[in-house]
Amino acid sequence: MTALFTINYAGHDIAGVDEVGRGPLAGDVVAAAVILDPCAPIDGLRDSKKLSAARREVLALQIRERALAWSVARATVEEIDQLNILQASLLAMRRAVQALRPQPGYVLVDGNRLPRWNYLSEAVVGGDGRVPAIAAASILAKVQRDSELVAFDSVYPGYGFAAHKGYPTVAHLLALRTLGVTPLHRRSFAPVKNLLPGSPAG
Repeated sequence: MTALFTINYAGHDIAGVDEVGRGPLAGDVVAAAVILDPCAPIDGLRDSKKLSAARREVLALQIRERALAWSVARATVEEIDQLNILQASLLAMRRAVQALRPQPGYVLVDGNRLPRWNYLSEAVVGGDGRVPAIAAASILAKVQRDSELVAFDSVYPGYGFAAHKGYPTVAHLLALRTLGVTPLHRRSFAPVKNLLPGSPAG
């Protein structure tokens, strides 16, 4: 990883922010914010999608132990359906940063959009592969969300949530058509919406 942002802006702590779960058909969208401690470096931080599940778990523990501050927040399935997935993702990120103690002086956000807030901030395309604090946030968010979907596997047996984590795999789509829509599913997403009573395809 090329650490493009390793110094403090105007002497303030930098928070990295990322979200996980825009693409799935089920479950909340989860965001995390992290202020790393330059005196307690963590080796191996990178985009969470490029790490094994076991490695993410190890790094998540190190982040929680060594970071100056970290938080995990979410926007619910109901908020996703009400706002749309982009706005819900931005909401989750805003909640994550607001929960940090201490509060950051500057915020680096993965992607090309910033939440509506008063923080000095910058959007960084590909930030989870370029900025260690964003990579740390992506790891925390993915570990949290994945663990929740694994837990839901026993609540809604037959859907395969532990395997696909809510993403629209062939197995998930088949389960949806066979078993129906659960409260965990995002009703505004077309593959789910089309199965609801009253829809043209339902």
